[in-house]
Amino acid sequence: MLGLELVVIIGAIVLGVGVLARRVRIAPPILLLVAGVALGFVPLLREVRLPPEVVLLLFLPALLYWESLTTSLREIRSNLRSVVLTSTLLVVLTAAVVAVVAHAVGLPWAAAWVLGAAVAPTDATATAALASGMPRRTLTTLRAESLVNDGTALVILALAIEASARGAEITPLHVGLRLLDSYGGGIAIGLAIACIAARLRKRLDDALEENVVSLLSPFAAYLLAELIGASGVLAVVVCGLAMSQVGPRIAGAGTRSQMNAFWSLSTVLLNGALFVLVGIELQVSIRGLDGAQILLGLVAVGVVVVALVVTRFGFFFASGAVIRLLERTPERRASLMSNRARLVSSVAGFRGAVSLAAALSVPATTASGADFPRRDIVVFVTAGVIAITLVLQGVVLPLIVRLVRLPPDEDVDRELLEAERTATQEALAALDDLAEEASAGERAVRRSRKELEAQLHAIDRGEDEEPGEDEQAIGQYEQLRLALVRRKREVLVRLRDEGRIDDIVLRRIQTRLDNEEIRLSAD
Repeated sequence: MLGLELVVIIGAIVLGVGVLARRVRIAPPILLLVAGVALGFVPLLREVRLPPEVVLLLFLPALLYWESLTTSLREIRSNLRSVVLTSTLLVVLTAAVVAVVAHAVGLPWAAAWVLGAAVAPTDATATAALASGMPRRTLTTLRAESLVNDGTALVILALAIEASARGAEITPLHVGLRLLDSYGGGIAIGLAIACIAARLRKRLDDALEENVVSLLSPFAAYLLAELIGASGVLAVVVCGLAMSQVGPRIAGAGTRSQMNAFWSLSTVLLNGALFVLVGIELQVSIRGLDGAQILLGLVAVGVVVVALVVTRFGFFFASGAVIRLLERTPERRASLMSNRARLVSSVAGFRGAVSLAAALSVPATTASGADFPRRDIVVFVTAGVIAITLVLQGVVLPLIVRLVRLPPDEDVDRELLEAERTATQEALAALDDLAEEASAGERAVRRSRKELEAQLHAIDRGEDEEPGEDEQAIGQYEQLRLALVRRKREVLVRLRDEGRIDDIVLRRIQTRLDNEEIRLSAD
């Protein structure tokens, strides 16, 4: 029964924290982490553990897939150099620096390297939750970094465990070859699964069946990649990015509406559950340690956090200076990330559940039968680092964003306006041909033409008139339409309750009203 009770408890906490976070204006991951720590003191939950395979095989593929589907591939391509550097070179450098400082405070090299690999990657879910509100370029770069760097860190972790078990030395060449195999195989598997999923969805004509394919895609990509020794993380990310490009061409409105609703709800629940479980594991990780081990762990937590912050700051500003020297043309230099944006990106180095899962995945005994050195301390330090980066940097980041005053991203509004104008103009130009294909009468054509011309006029008027007045008028119109939709729904329910219409009739009309409400609420 504990499993079912835990599901109910975590679901209630996610709901309660969501409501509380909006009132106290604290990021939900911070409150969820604190709630998880508090839950660790409940006698019923004292034996709860965060199984690493659940994070790596269940949570991670689903969360990474949705993040990949909803990110901007164009922005990733524009900032590819930065993404590649931060998701590979920065991860390797961070793991090495943490290993050195952890060894300096008393951890053996095997445990130090495992700790370095575990805390090296930033967390995609924490970044998405805590770094919102930034300009598109900065946020996209951070999201792309956290999507890819898990694969690099997990390769380093596997090498560290292998070296500990066999006594082998980790060389740069060995690391490079393993990364090449991992990334090459992950990209190939991700593209292959995306191709298969796209072909299947083209042949299907049912929203439920198409979304079953969508649900299976990230897990199939992760599973196949791991089976051949490639990066399951990168396979999921590549699959998601590929489907973000072909999806709009092959999915209907019903499929998209259903998919967005499913993944939005699922990721909220999975994210919330992860942060709660991390909090529980943070409290649990202390129980198996004595006083001396706790003292060593606390010292290691402080030293590692400082090392992470210094390494990230140093890397961002040093790499920025080098890139600026290499760029010859003023146009290219002007397009580079500003120092203010680098400061924000340096602060946004959150660690999360993947780091803890990596630490927990370390076997208690090596292949030779010996206990893995200081495994409990590695888990404790990793949990402590996650807590500090989430809480401390999660509180500091909004202050830094307000302080540096990054320029607003006006490209989104400009592109939205241009897209609306072009789409309306071309629809108006094709109206007669489309009407002939659909065998539409003159009355339907006149009404459609009038609506399209009105839409086009409203778009053009929005550029010439005061934005505030136009937005207010549009907002009032949308609110009135929403009120009418809700009134229609109330009447339908009353008619059903009075026995004047059937439930089937109610559901069919209600679906149309729901779609209209979704469209109006999203504007």
